[in-house]
Amino acid sequence: MIRDPAFRATRSAPATDLSRRRFLQAGAAVGGGLLLSFTLPFAESGAEAADAVAFAPNAFIRIGRDGKIVLVMPYVEMGQGTYTSIPMLIAEELEVDLKQVQIEHAPPNEKLYGNPLLGGIQATGNSNAVRASWQPLREAGATARTMLIAAAAKRWNVDPAACRAQKGVVLHESTGRTARYGELSADAARMAVPDKVALKRPEDFKLIGTPAKRLDTPAKVNGTAVYGIDARPPGVKIATLAQSPVFGGRVKSVDDKAAKAVKGVRQIVRLDDAVAVVADHMGAAKKGLAALKIEWDEGLHARLTTEDIARELEKATLDRGAVAQNIGDVDQAMAGAATKVEATYQVPFLAHATMEPMNCTVHVRKDGCEVWVGTQAIARAQAAAAKVTGLPLDRVVVHNHLIGGGFGRRLEVDGVTRAVEIATHVDGPLKVVWTREEDIQHDMYRPYWFDRISAGLDAKGMPVAWNNRFAGASIIARYLPPAFNNGLDPDTTEGAIDLAYALPNMHVEYARVEPPGIPTAFWRSVGPSHNVFVTESFMDELAAAAKQDPVAYRLALLDKTPRAKAVLQLAANKAEWGKPLPERVGRGVSLQFVFASYMAHVAEVEVASDGTVRVRRVVCAVDCGIAVNPDTIQAQIQSAVMFGVTAALHGEITLKDGRVQQSNFHDYPALRMNEAPAVEVHIVRSSEPPGGMGEAGTSAVVPAVTNAIFAATGKRLRKLPVDTTALKRA
Repeated sequence: MIRDPAFRATRSAPATDLSRRRFLQAGAAVGGGLLLSFTLPFAESGAEAADAVAFAPNAFIRIGRDGKIVLVMPYVEMGQGTYTSIPMLIAEELEVDLKQVQIEHAPPNEKLYGNPLLGGIQATGNSNAVRASWQPLREAGATARTMLIAAAAKRWNVDPAACRAQKGVVLHESTGRTARYGELSADAARMAVPDKVALKRPEDFKLIGTPAKRLDTPAKVNGTAVYGIDARPPGVKIATLAQSPVFGGRVKSVDDKAAKAVKGVRQIVRLDDAVAVVADHMGAAKKGLAALKIEWDEGLHARLTTEDIARELEKATLDRGAVAQNIGDVDQAMAGAATKVEATYQVPFLAHATMEPMNCTVHVRKDGCEVWVGTQAIARAQAAAAKVTGLPLDRVVVHNHLIGGGFGRRLEVDGVTRAVEIATHVDGPLKVVWTREEDIQHDMYRPYWFDRISAGLDAKGMPVAWNNRFAGASIIARYLPPAFNNGLDPDTTEGAIDLAYALPNMHVEYARVEPPGIPTAFWRSVGPSHNVFVTESFMDELAAAAKQDPVAYRLALLDKTPRAKAVLQLAANKAEWGKPLPERVGRGVSLQFVFASYMAHVAEVEVASDGTVRVRRVVCAVDCGIAVNPDTIQAQIQSAVMFGVTAALHGEITLKDGRVQQSNFHDYPALRMNEAPAVEVHIVRSSEPPGGMGEAGTSAVVPAVTNAIFAATGKRLRKLPVDTTALKRA
């Protein structure tokens, strides 16, 4: 198997190979408190290697005289619960109430806040915030607790072993003396950092593993939470824009007389490939934009269609690709197989359609630039603004905010670039807001994929050979080039290789094909959103060819992966697999190991006589290691199921004459409340380190739905979204 071993290791397990002094140091905080700094385990910087004492930390715990504990958070909250689950790690070991831990967004600084599981970029994604933080954040909390106890013991001239911490207080039990953390913080700052601290055993956890209420919920309910779109510096103007309807096109001419006549319109900004209307408010900006008469030079991609791209991808699967995994001898096993099964699969381009449309507020001055935005990659946002303005990085200030849906879209900084380009022509602060139409038609899309897959079965119907070759774009090759090696990257292949099943002969190849005229980017569950649909649909095909029950067929291949077997059995049992169902109602199953978590889904689906599909129920079983906050895990799976079912039933971005044909929720629909299935989540108790959860449910549910459709109708779906016309009763 050809794969970057270092990158692969960071995706599947937490990094713990670092000394205490390399990731933790203490000092005096502003105001005389304890400043405890820690770095998430990542590649050593030259500064760290040269002088450990002077090592600049990349995240901080700050304990003030008032007893408040502030975590400078290197991740961003976009609905996934990070701002609750990560503080739980600190609060658990620090022995404080969760509500005592306050959050501050980390500033842009990739050297200090680089994400170890994303190759060192300062970003939130890949379902890895808890995975990356699991060990160092608990150690940071335990070290702070140890130093506070030591400070109290020194003050009282007693043995630290005779003291303990509880609820933000150090207690000397034999005398009953107590001291609050705030009282001790200045003294603790002068204590030596211990070389080793004892972490709690899982059986002693008080917070971790309990259903903690979200810390960010009250502000979101009462309206005080600030998202990027809420930023409103004094004197801000509002702009909206029209970009070339064909990617790569340019502005040919603009007639802006009618737009300038709209009340509230202040300025028209023309760029090479876009025109923006600056106004006092969004209503005026939109009216002004509608009044513009723009002629476009559509460029090279004016005749591009989705079919053109699909043909190119299909052609690529006829040639050899980079070998992602090879086990045994597939050709020999296939030659001796009793039965051969072949299929091709396709998945479409998908938009992100975040609830909070793309937006960015910018104030460009001669000597600096200030940016207000909700971004998953704050350091890249800063760099983008610096590049447009020509300013050094230290002259660009970025304020990060809560995000109303990221899903990978806000890992990109094209929206920041565009806002700064417009703002350089405007005096004072400017908020640029994309309309929903502009958002969907100028997104960066989940890639289109084409798979050519085959298998050989023995006389008993069990797989002896598995061969998969697929073609599509590599997002990592563009976004993080060092992680793309020998024609492969770990995101593109995750879910297609290292399957939970025992397959004696397996060969997987990837052909990188970058489609012209449409940009691609990360989308919730990314590579697995494509690969799990293919592998689990095809595994169902093999069970059907062998005339075996789909669950029993999978279980027979899982003896060497007991965690996978356990979640599959649990999901099947809870879903009452095998219980009779009405006509044209079926159950479908899927199993996956991605983002270092094991997950099985059973979907119950009804197909009406006119082909309409309704997902009635989804049962999920998950082993994600230690469940830090079970409530968050349940919420993330529920969210992911809705996201995945939407993609399965409705999601498709198509091109005609170089233009994205969809524009809003009327033709790029999301699952409605009345369409939402009942979702049951069953979490397996585990002592393994945490796995990722934010995206896993999205990839797992799609093949469960299409396999259920097969069970209900006998029709196999190999192309998404679901074609309801093919499901009409004959």
